[in-house]
Amino acid sequence: MARVERSRTPRPDIPRSPLRRLLRTRLDGVRALPAAVRRGCRARRTPPTAVLVQPPHPWARALGLTAVTVLGAWLGLVLLGTFHAPVGPMDTSMALRPSLTGGTRINVSPLGDLELRSHDAPVRLDVDVDRLDPVRSQALVAHPERFAGLQDEVTRDVTRGALGLALQSCVAVASGATALGLAVYRRPRRALAAGGLALTLLGASATAAYATWNPKSVLEPKFSGLLSSAPSVVGNARSIVSEFNVYQKELARLVTNVTKLYDATSTLPAYQPDPTTLRVLHVSDIHLNPGSWRIIASLVKQYRINVIIDTGDTMDHGSAAENHFLDPASALGAPYVWVRGNHDSRTTQKYLTGRRNVTVLDNGKVTRIAGVRIAGIGDPQFTPDRSVVAAGDPAERTAGGRLADVLRTERLAGTPVDIALAHNPAAATETDGLVPLALAGHIHHRENTTLPRGTRLMVEGSTGGGGLRAVQNKKPAPVQASVLYLDRGTKRLQAWDEITLGGLGLSRAEVSRHLPRENQPGGTPAPPRPRHPSAPSAGPSSGVLPPPARSPSGSHG
Repeated sequence: MARVERSRTPRPDIPRSPLRRLLRTRLDGVRALPAAVRRGCRARRTPPTAVLVQPPHPWARALGLTAVTVLGAWLGLVLLGTFHAPVGPMDTSMALRPSLTGGTRINVSPLGDLELRSHDAPVRLDVDVDRLDPVRSQALVAHPERFAGLQDEVTRDVTRGALGLALQSCVAVASGATALGLAVYRRPRRALAAGGLALTLLGASATAAYATWNPKSVLEPKFSGLLSSAPSVVGNARSIVSEFNVYQKELARLVTNVTKLYDATSTLPAYQPDPTTLRVLHVSDIHLNPGSWRIIASLVKQYRINVIIDTGDTMDHGSAAENHFLDPASALGAPYVWVRGNHDSRTTQKYLTGRRNVTVLDNGKVTRIAGVRIAGIGDPQFTPDRSVVAAGDPAERTAGGRLADVLRTERLAGTPVDIALAHNPAAATETDGLVPLALAGHIHHRENTTLPRGTRLMVEGSTGGGGLRAVQNKKPAPVQASVLYLDRGTKRLQAWDEITLGGLGLSRAEVSRHLPRENQPGGTPAPPRPRHPSAPSAGPSSGVLPPPARSPSGSHG
């Protein structure tokens, strides 16, 4: 069948019915709808209008820049403005701080502050006396003729320190203001403007201070803290200015005594600890002598001390200004156990409570450190408070009775206490028969007795050599501490070493060994004590003690 060839010519229009034409028209309208909608939306769209932002007033911009500059300069001074400078035998830290009254504040820690109305400017000069450098002090002691030129040396050191502080402060305020300006404005030009304004303000403050400088302000100082009750430690300012030759001699004696104390510490002989014993360092009555911390740290290191026991009077007046003196107690190298003395206030006790590596005992509280159970009670009296009449030994015996009640309770519970602590020997005596060993202080000299019911009472001398005031004495008091050797199993006292430094001003160290009567040849051994239920089992002690560490001038007991 032949295939019909399709025609390539367009078909002629076929007449459509009215219905089809209507449908075709409606369909074309629907297809064109989106374009029409878009054209209508464009026609109805509101043309954008420009929003005008009112620029800040010039005064507001200036005020904001000033605020950023002042805050940045203050932060810079706090973070970067401290300048460390030696002044004579002392190491000091100098800094400028914003202030409405100006002036100079000298911090002599732990004694307190000395304030001078040296100038009127929006900055205050703060000077902190950090420490007495033993090397420079030793040079003064070795060459006493240098004291004659000490005034000129101090003047030169202060001048160099002031110049260094000025440069350090310029860098600090410029850096602080520029950094804060960059963080706030994010524009280098504004940040540099803040740094320049900070330098301008610092220069204006320095000019005001120079214009109002009052060198006579040293004649009318204002004491605060401990210095207000003991200005004799630093001397009268008017007498220092008018009679500097006399002050020179007092300063020479002060520097000599403190330096000799450091020398005496360094002469302590080496010691090899015995692993069969626990070693307890007993100190007492430091009385604000800063050199005592160095002595204690040296003994802890040389004797491998397991625990330090301080029977109080670490302070002198118990004021809050003295508290920072206690900061080294946390870093002596061994746990530090402390009871309050009659020169230690409740403020002192609160400051020490909770500090790292420090345990405060009071009201018969019991603690266990290095396997030794220790209980203690604080002194019931605070004698620096002259508004309260001292209650004397009756109050001490009452406090000791409260401690004795706790010891009885612990013994009945099967957890007897190894060592009882009190500051006053009158209180410690009340524990007789309840513990094998009681420790106390207070009387500034050693006493070692066996009480009627068998408790050994060991009273320590002054580890501070009589205290901070001892550095002014012509005849220095000895510095005393003791190392107690306890059996690891029974916690009984095996022996003790009495360590005596020849006082502030005498470079001599003496260590003597002592044995309890029951440990001496032919002595009767002490009866065994019931073991603590939680104590680890241990074999019998060998009874072998290390040889006493003695200096050539030591004695052997």
